[in-house]
This record gives sequence, C-alpha cells and structure tokens, in this order.
Amino acid sequence: MVKTVLGIGAHYDDCVFGIPGVLLKAVRKNCRVIVLSLIGDYSNWKPVKGREKELIQGTVRLGQEFGVEMRFLDFAGMRFDANQASKRAVAEAVAQIQPDIAFMLWPHDRHADHEVASQLSSIALRHGDRLLADGTPFKSPRHAYWYDNGPRHTIGFEPNTFVDITDEWPKASEWLGRLMALVRQADYDPLRPDPAQRTKEALASYRGQTCGVAYAEAFRSENSYAHDIL
Repeated sequence: MVKTVLGIGAHYDDCVFGIPGVLLKAVRKNCRVIVLSLIGDYSNWKPVKGREKELIQGTVRLGQEFGVEMRFLDFAGMRFDANQASKRAVAEAVAQIQPDIAFMLWPHDRHADHEVASQLSSIALRHGDRLLADGTPFKSPRHAYWYDNGPRHTIGFEPNTFVDITDEWPKASEWLGRLMALVRQADYDPLRPDPAQRTKEALASYRGQTCGVAYAEAFRSENSYAHDIL
C-alpha cells in the first residue's frame, strides 16, 4: 500500500521551510505527499498584493516539479480562528486526504497564524470524525508529529525525533530558494542563496550535529510510539 504523507502549515511556505527534507524523502520512497496550507487568500498580504493568485498557482506548479501536491484552504492571514467552521473545514480536508503520517506546526509560536493552524491541525487530525457529518469516512494518521519552523517563530521546541535529510538537502534548499524567488518575482540564482535558505541550512546543520549527521530535521511526536530498536 502506498503511504500518504501530509504536511500542514498556515502559510504557503511553512512546510517548504520546516520539513522539505522529510517530504522529499517520502517522495523518493514513492509515497503520496501532500502539503495543506490553511491560508489560501493572500489579498491582505502586501508583498503579493494584486498577484495573490499567481503566488498560489506558482506554489502549486513548483510543488509538482518536486513531486508534492500543494493544497490550500480559503482562510486569510490573521482572519481565522479555531471556531467550529474552521475546525470542520480542516477536518474535511483531512478526511479527503486520509493521511498515514502527518506533520503540523508546533503550537507555541510568535506568529499568531502558526498557533491557530497548529491548534486546528491537532483537532482535525485527532478528532476530525466528531466534526463531520454522520457517516463521513475519516481516518486519523497512525503517527503525527510537530515540526520546528525556525528561529524568530518557534518557542520552546524540544524535539524527540530526528530524520537524516543529508541526501535530500540539495533539492530541499533548491525548492525553498525557488519559492522565495517566486515571491520576489526574481530569477532563482543557486549561487546567491536567499536568507530563508541560509536560515534553514543553519537549522538543518544544527539538528544534524545533534544526531550525528550532516543535515537533519527535528520533530516532536504528538504521542509516544513504540519502536523496534533491535
């Protein structure tokens, strides 16, 4: 059976910054890989004012190039909360995707959108069946993990799970760099990395040093899982 891997973020770039290596590793292992960004309305975000649809379309096309399906809900930044309607909307998306493994933002963050997205993700992944109409098929993921979205955002993150992304790092960095270039309306130059790429490299290198590899991504499991270590 093909596994379905789901990454959930608030914004178009949260998963591409936070977990690109794991997503690309899943692609390499022939998994079905989907990124769900809760914010799909960028009309109130100044950097892309007037070309918000181009941002969505470009993000989707770029994801396809790397083997990842990018999906968006219709929330707008700073204009959504963990109310009944938004919980149901995320639960409906999870029910349609049916993930085997899911990743979501850490709940303590300096960005309010990230905190709300994390809360909605956790509710939908764990209790989505209670939010949907009777008889709607729903499958909770076998494993769910929080991910670190980097300095100046994530607060108090203590990982207990590490994934070696050394082999995936070049493509992960390229994906992030090309996405940032899309936002800036600039050509991607691999010789001039975007600040987001440099930040992600520093973080991935630090996580790698923690677990003895060149580059890694760090997670905290939402629940404790038994592992066969022999």
